[in-house]
Amino acid sequence: MSQMPQPTALSRCPSCEEPLESGDRYCGACGYDLSVVPAPPADTPTLTMNSTAPHPRSEADSVDWPAAPPSGGPGVPAPVHLPTDIQGTDSGGSQLPAASTAKDVSRGVRFDRPSEPDDYHLAAPQPVDPRTAVPATPPSGTKVCVACRAGNVDDDGYCENCGHAQPRERDHVEQELGAVAAVSDRGLRHHRNEDAFAVSSTALPDGSPAVVAIVCDGVSSATRPDEASLAAARAANEELLDALPRGTHPQQAMHEAIVTASHAVNALATEPETAQEHTPHQNAPACTLVGAVVTSSLLVVGWVGDSRAYWIPVDRSAPPARLTEDDSWAAQMVAAGLMSEAEAYADERAHAITGWLGADAYELEPHTASFKPDRPGVVVVCTDGLWNYAEAAEEMAEVVPPGAELRPLHTAQVLVGHALDGGGHDNVTVAVLPFPAPPQGAGSA
Repeated sequence: MSQMPQPTALSRCPSCEEPLESGDRYCGACGYDLSVVPAPPADTPTLTMNSTAPHPRSEADSVDWPAAPPSGGPGVPAPVHLPTDIQGTDSGGSQLPAASTAKDVSRGVRFDRPSEPDDYHLAAPQPVDPRTAVPATPPSGTKVCVACRAGNVDDDGYCENCGHAQPRERDHVEQELGAVAAVSDRGLRHHRNEDAFAVSSTALPDGSPAVVAIVCDGVSSATRPDEASLAAARAANEELLDALPRGTHPQQAMHEAIVTASHAVNALATEPETAQEHTPHQNAPACTLVGAVVTSSLLVVGWVGDSRAYWIPVDRSAPPARLTEDDSWAAQMVAAGLMSEAEAYADERAHAITGWLGADAYELEPHTASFKPDRPGVVVVCTDGLWNYAEAAEEMAEVVPPGAELRPLHTAQVLVGHALDGGGHDNVTVAVLPFPAPPQGAGSA
């Protein structure tokens, strides 16, 4: 069965390009048999993933494929071309070396990348985090804030950057000179440390050692109590270091040292800053004082006010003792027989002092006492910031750690810690002197 010729769907004659009409079987111009022309395939465009037909290719997009080489003969398969056999072109149309094309392409190298410069521009530095940055070394003599570690401290003691108040140098002070040590602390309630101390050692005319400790407590109700205590401690210490090597008896030297300290405190009241005629509402600077001198055979104490000295023997089976008597309202009541000691110190007026160093003191009465202990021990010289938490001699002996005569600084630290643990309501200052005084050059263990 033969196939019937089908009407052509051509628009032009394949022979003469004459326009055709639908249903023509022959060209009206040249008579070409249109039935021999195969019908065109149905137009089914390829859709992209977004279901839109691709743009028609332009002549510029056409590829001139090379003709396939003839086969190698019957039974010989067509040659297989590997990527290394094909010459590549770069983005400009230039031929690429065949040997390097596949090698470099397989490594993901792009040959259309522009040439790179030999030098690279560095990115702008990022700001430094001040929390992790190492602070620069400040100029010599400049104080840096302990809070932010960035700002400088002004003359008033405040940070110029964050405004934080800086700890004062006297808030906590420690000093050790072999056979004597002292610690002073501001405490937990006061805004500054109004205590002061001085420790030193010297030699008597016979070459034997003499160790000195002076502890002063500024009177808070007076003007500039911190300056008063510091002036008194320094003046008394200097007087003792001058008098003892000259052969002055230690008890007499202590008396003179207290008088000298009183003059130093009185001088503060005559300065224009606190002179009474300029500032009549201010009290004169004032403080208390207690001191001790320890030699190879003698123990001397001196005091004015309510700071104290205690004797703690190394042999704890021997009784301890308080070596001073307070210049206070409570002590006067007990001495007059008007109250028992328990009643007097329970009164709210107990710590009102009746003797002090200062221009407005009623009358200076230095107290001194001399002892010749028959056994080794330690002398604890302290302000009421400590003895308020260990008032009786037995209580103080319980707080003093064993081996205190070998470690005076450690002992002073323990005693200050006891006061702070008890509440630290006042400034705390403690000096510890082993007895007898060790030979010159011998230090604590």
